Amino acid sequence: MKTRDVVIFSGKRFKVPQGIQRIDHRATHGWQLRYGGTKLFSDGTTDGSGAAASLKAATEELLKRIAKLPAPSRLQRKPSENKTTDLPVGISGPIVRQRPGAKVRECNLSVSLPRYGMVPRRSTIYIGNENTYTVQRFEDALARAIKLREDAEATYRRDATRAKRADAQRLAEKQRPRRSA
Repeated sequence: MKTRDVVIFSGKRFKVPQGIQRIDHRATHGWQLRYGGTKLFSDGTTDGSGAAASLKAATEELLKRIAKLPAPSRLQRKPSENKTTDLPVGISGPIVRQRPGAKVRECNLSVSLPRYGMVPRRSTIYIGNENTYTVQRFEDALARAIKLREDAEATYRRDATRAKRADAQRLAEKQRPRRSA
């Protein structure tokens, strides 16, 4: 899991995991957990002496939330405002083209398939050519494209959650006190 160095107002340094922010404002001093909602873990002091204990509590709660909640998804939820069709996110078309040497044009839908940690893949769903294109064939192709996109999004979310939990496990192992031999 990504961590960053944070220096608080008292000059103390901390390694803070992603998902936890420092709040130092007037009479409020503590660590705010931002994962599956927000929660403030107050230092309980105005001099910053309770910062280590409150960070430990915030980190423990973060690890609990990661273990039971799905990872936040960065996938686009709604089509862009400038999209000119009413097709769902990740689906474009119909795309009409004529291949070299072909006598008739063909029509396809293009589907963007997200993959966690990798470049998205693009898939083409054939609708028909200018002689066989029908509204029914378009609707069937669109249903296949939507299913393909939904399956890819579900796989993306599952893989993102697995990766987040693996990162959290490594962080938990680092924080466990080591026994001396």
